[in-house]
Amino acid sequence: MTPSTLSKPSSQWRIPSLSWPWRITITYLSLMLFIPVTAMLLKSSTLGWDVFWQEATNEVALAAYDVTFITSLIAALINGVFGTLVAWVLVRYNFPLKRFLDAVVDLPFALPTSVAGLTLASVYSDNGWVGHFFAANTPLGSLFGSEGLPISFTRLGVGVAMVFISFPFVVRTVQPVLTEADVDVEEAAWCLGASQWQTFWRVIFPPLLPSILTGIALGFSRAVGEYGSTVIIASNLPFKDLIAPVLIIQQLEQYNYTGATVIGTVMLFISLILLFLINLLQAWGRRYDQ
Repeated sequence: MTPSTLSKPSSQWRIPSLSWPWRITITYLSLMLFIPVTAMLLKSSTLGWDVFWQEATNEVALAAYDVTFITSLIAALINGVFGTLVAWVLVRYNFPLKRFLDAVVDLPFALPTSVAGLTLASVYSDNGWVGHFFAANTPLGSLFGSEGLPISFTRLGVGVAMVFISFPFVVRTVQPVLTEADVDVEEAAWCLGASQWQTFWRVIFPPLLPSILTGIALGFSRAVGEYGSTVIIASNLPFKDLIAPVLIIQQLEQYNYTGATVIGTVMLFISLILLFLINLLQAWGRRYDQ
């Protein structure tokens, strides 16, 4: 053996130097993600467990969690049903203005959230285009009691805003799966005597389920962190329609930095759990792509 041959195995264990793309990526992620998250975690860790638990579980915070997560879940489930239906129509049918409707689906992405909140609050107020149908002095509103069904500045209005801003996630997640679906499999099921419902439930729905769940999870996480639209359409009163992001701003305005940090840390942990679940759903959905 030559000396150069003997030196080759040792060179295989050398750690290669990081290339410039790696250095830029690590630096950018550190400045934009790792350092801010670490700073929040360190700040909350200095408060002590007793203070952290007291701030995280006080009555106002628990009520805000209830409004935030329960309403976001309901909004995400609603979008899971109607978003899948919209995606089905956009993929399987041809009709006038189809491209226009397809582009309008992305409007909540492009529209500033404050503009969306102002628009929704106006439309669903007691004098709005939609809200006046549910006023107390209308036949439809009288079905809900003497006060009608107020939408703006209530928890229902928060739900409407969350449905609006999270709607595109299900459509854009399900749409590519429907586009790549093999129609021949559906026709084969029909030839074998399956009904339309049996074909949908046993042939079409199983490959769609991972993408639907992923879209619901993405919409849920988006609704949980929404602030701009909900702060306008809600009255922001504790125990009524106050959500956690608005509560954080209220704590900062009252110079309660401890409470704001604790609630922000709780939301951070929940967001990390949601991202983990979304990754699991996406990995599950890749089984149908193989």
